[in-house]
Amino acid sequence: MRVNDSTDRADVLDPQGGPGPDAGARPCMPADVRGAVRRAVAERCRGGGRRYDEEALTDALLVASELATNAILHGGGVTAYDVDLDGHAVRVSVSDRSDRWPVTVDPLDERGRTRTGGRGWPIVCRLAQDVRVSGLPSGGKRITAVVPVF
Repeated sequence: MRVNDSTDRADVLDPQGGPGPDAGARPCMPADVRGAVRRAVAERCRGGGRRYDEEALTDALLVASELATNAILHGGGVTAYDVDLDGHAVRVSVSDRSDRWPVTVDPLDERGRTRTGGRGWPIVCRLAQDVRVSGLPSGGKRITAVVPVF
């Protein structure tokens, strides 16, 4: 089941189907991706009477939020996102404009002080069952994370 069938392009539609950021609409935000995850899980539960694990859904929402936030902070913005249900899991994919792949940053700087930020990627890798990063033909990248919720 696909919630948002956006494609990997710079003029991604917003969740209400309006024009994307390049056409003057508001850019995609982490709350948009989280909302798509919630809708997908709710639809599955309504359609098949299936129950989900509340803690696991919280993990999936955090992963969705971190992927979108990282795309905004480090990738030039979200260019597309998709949420699919695959068996017992939610698959969240977020695309951005940057060709740079995510990196893990030490939580302490060279002087031993705590850094701000740098925790999103480790959170995604810890909570997701599977994480894949792929380059896009038109430039940028797509990160897909699979989180079991059912």
